[in-house]
Amino acid sequence: MAEENNILQKLEGLVSRFEEVSTLITDPNVIADQKRYVKLTKEYKDLSKIMEARKHYMGHLQNVKDAKEMLSIEEDAETKEMLREELNASEAALPLLEEEIKLLLLPSDPEDDKNVIMEIRGGTGGDEAALFAGDLFRMYSKYIESKGWNMAVSSFTEGAAGGYKEVIFSVTGEGAYGILKYESGVHRVQRVPATETQGRVHTSASTVAVLPEAEEFDVEINEGAIKWDTFRSSGAGGQNVNKVESGVRARYMWRNPFTNQDEEILVECTETRDQPKNKERALARLRTFIYDKEHQKYMDDIASRRKTMVSTGDRSAKIRTYNYPQGRITDHRIGYTIYNLPAFMDGQIQDCIDHLIVAENAERMKEAEL
Repeated sequence: MAEENNILQKLEGLVSRFEEVSTLITDPNVIADQKRYVKLTKEYKDLSKIMEARKHYMGHLQNVKDAKEMLSIEEDAETKEMLREELNASEAALPLLEEEIKLLLLPSDPEDDKNVIMEIRGGTGGDEAALFAGDLFRMYSKYIESKGWNMAVSSFTEGAAGGYKEVIFSVTGEGAYGILKYESGVHRVQRVPATETQGRVHTSASTVAVLPEAEEFDVEINEGAIKWDTFRSSGAGGQNVNKVESGVRARYMWRNPFTNQDEEILVECTETRDQPKNKERALARLRTFIYDKEHQKYMDDIASRRKTMVSTGDRSAKIRTYNYPQGRITDHRIGYTIYNLPAFMDGQIQDCIDHLIVAENAERMKEAEL
């Protein structure tokens, strides 16, 4: 009963806030302030889920109370049996709803709903690392497709033997960053490279960076200060490719908040044959780069406050090993090991991500003492 009262007390304070936000998002002055409006609509969406769970929770509490009262006075055996079934169902539902509400009460990462810019780079291991980076790119492409999200490649550099030295792409979809953020870090592969004549297993690595894509109002950029260059794209694309200067390069001087020094940021985009579209996408990447750097301190502060197993904020941390001879994948953050490497590399990574989400939520609940 104390647990029930505690949950209801926590929810009670949110009812008036939900009503307040519901009113605010219809206010023309709020709607005119895009930054505030977006923030409030996100809060409204989060609070709506909590209010829905509260309604179900209170409904089951009432069912328990009513069923107990009815059982104390009811004499018909068949009716009593039906009441017991209703009582058992509601009593079984309450602890599950309590856990759901506790998770909903955890402060969500404001970045989770954002779209994503992902960067995969071949690390140690030369040609083999580039080939593995290509395998990871294919794995994520398949996963993104299975989620019904959209993906667009911004730029890439191919490896000498295939794969990619570097590939950068954007992912657009609901909650993309909240799911893909667990993929940031060093991915290690153990296998016999195609170039290996003695059949020896080599270890190489590729790094994956998952960045939340910045909205226009997240970062202030003086667009007049951007120096634009155009160049001819190279690669597949027919006769048009080398005749039209559709590739764009943006140079921008930015004051690094950590060093307080001016630094030049260079961003290229050759994604489409349409120069204005490439400019737009280069600008989005520039915003994301700055947003990521400026928010790194925020991430560092979180990491130092709570060193979770799952998301330490350290992009140099080795997070996963892909062992081909054994057909094994191990996620070192949570000790998760499975032996279905072919399916995993074919994009079936959801189970691993689900385990990571559960592990982090458990730590966050423990920290919040919910």
